[in-house]
Amino acid sequence: MADKQADLAGPGISTYPEVEKILPTDYESLLTPMETMKALYAVKEYIEKGLAEELNLQLVQVPLIVERESGMNDMLDRDGSRTPVEFPAGLGLEKRINAQVVQAATKWKRWALKQYGCGVGEGINTDMRAVRKDYFLDHDHSSYVDQWDWEKVIEEKDRNLDYLIDTVKRIWKVIRGAGELAMEMYPQLRSDKYPPLPKELEFFHAEEILDRYPDLPRKQRETAMIKEHPAIFIIGVGYPLKDGYPHEMRAADYDDWVTPTIEKNGEQYRGLNGDILVWNPVTERRHELTSMGIRVTKETLKVQMKMAELEQDLELPYHKMILNDEIPLSIGGGIGQARTYMYLLRKAHLGEVTVTIWPKQLKEICEKKNIHVLQ
Repeated sequence: MADKQADLAGPGISTYPEVEKILPTDYESLLTPMETMKALYAVKEYIEKGLAEELNLQLVQVPLIVERESGMNDMLDRDGSRTPVEFPAGLGLEKRINAQVVQAATKWKRWALKQYGCGVGEGINTDMRAVRKDYFLDHDHSSYVDQWDWEKVIEEKDRNLDYLIDTVKRIWKVIRGAGELAMEMYPQLRSDKYPPLPKELEFFHAEEILDRYPDLPRKQRETAMIKEHPAIFIIGVGYPLKDGYPHEMRAADYDDWVTPTIEKNGEQYRGLNGDILVWNPVTERRHELTSMGIRVTKETLKVQMKMAELEQDLELPYHKMILNDEIPLSIGGGIGQARTYMYLLRKAHLGEVTVTIWPKQLKEICEKKNIHVLQ
């Protein structure tokens, strides 16, 4: 059980000897750095247009910095292990602004639906940039984060698994279409070395995955699943499962992970959220593309904040807006841009599709493995 507890938070592999072990030994990029950039921006444009059409989203401006007291920043989980970058802003002010660099725009987006005047069935998408300083930096975790952070207004009748699953399928259709576009541009991406992109996602509740692999920690359960099912959506991330542990820690104030959804074999499954995971044939590892969910109501917010022992945060402006029905019901998520490029363009490392900082020991490992990270 200690392994299960340790697996709940703190993303990344955790040691560089382990990173060296898992990175491929016979890797050769199928695209040059310039071809990679051309394909990347074609994929980016395709996905942004595709999400706009499939989900009725408009690209809007998004903050890089928020005020600490607003409660708008994404705290990523509920154990306090990942804190945002903070600094005082506003030279010459008697009391400077307590600024935070966003870790994601998850909460801001729901409020922004009202700011941008979105009606039911309308939503926003963002080209979000963030900093997450408390990540272990490996092949698919970076301190610099880019996401399509999107959010859409829904009604009470839409707060169900059917609506969630339909939305997830639409997103997968767009991602897979972007992969096909990249392969049309560069046919060498259809390499015999790697299988084609899966046509369909398969859906499993986290409880079902636990039933299959009751003794494995979460990441090992996911790995075992996607070896058999190479593209899946895991439903129900955040509520404690039958073994006493959540599938993964999830913040208490955006996704709804407490609502009862499925009854199976006399058991009650919960959660209106989940993650798309795929098998990455280059790294031969699990690869997360997006987390998303139907958002909390004022009732489920109270329940989840109590479970997370964070009831004091209900006094923050963002939380009060939910409690006072000042912002709409919504569904939303964050699709990792660099993660998506890495998967579709058959890359072994995030550093091949994004420019950021990497530790010296990681760069040395990559050089030995014929992985050329951008600088």
